[in-house]
Amino acid sequence: MPDLGLEVLLKGKNFIRLLEGLGTALQISMISVAVSIPLGIVLGIFMAGKNPLIKAVLRIYLEIVRIMPQMVLLFLVFFGTTRAFGWNLSGENASIIVFSFWGTAEMSDLVRGALISIPVHQYESSEALGMSRMQTYWYIIIPQTVRRLIPLAINLITRMIKTTSLILMIGVVEILKVAQQIIEANRMSSPNAAFGIYLVVFLLYFLACWPISMFAGYLERKWG
Repeated sequence: MPDLGLEVLLKGKNFIRLLEGLGTALQISMISVAVSIPLGIVLGIFMAGKNPLIKAVLRIYLEIVRIMPQMVLLFLVFFGTTRAFGWNLSGENASIIVFSFWGTAEMSDLVRGALISIPVHQYESSEALGMSRMQTYWYIIIPQTVRRLIPLAINLITRMIKTTSLILMIGVVEILKVAQQIIEANRMSSPNAAFGIYLVVFLLYFLACWPISMFAGYLERKWG
């Protein structure tokens, strides 16, 4: 049986440190999600509106976020703005700013897509039945939009959790950074530890994201 170097996880608090690193990544992603979802809903409603100027500005914002890699955004916020403006910004706060900025754009596009996917005849039919505009949205449009939006939003959450692996590049001690520290500290005594440690990191990310992904799939099948 090949030596995977898994015994290094039993030394001291190495495995606990990995779990703490995962907790840091989940904390950053959850705070970013909590910021992104309400802001994304508001911007998505504006994107689905009829004001051409607002739609153009939000479209530019969305395209900038989609074109620029998240790592570049992290470097720009953490290294660029701190030197340009002279403020003291921690890696955790910079990560939350970047992922909220990115998540809000993605969420707004999901909301826009869900809103414009409602057929026009449903608006017309509700008006023909004598329903007010408020009743139309409350009883007809919003329930359908929520059903289409929730599975997509849950998938966005899993993407944000996985993308937090990039924050090690700005010095945040999350799970991958801890894994690198453990591997380096045991480089001489356990030279084969890298494969085993990264395999454990993969399993921990899987256990964190798999239930969320399964829940999204369940909702898609239930509401399909």
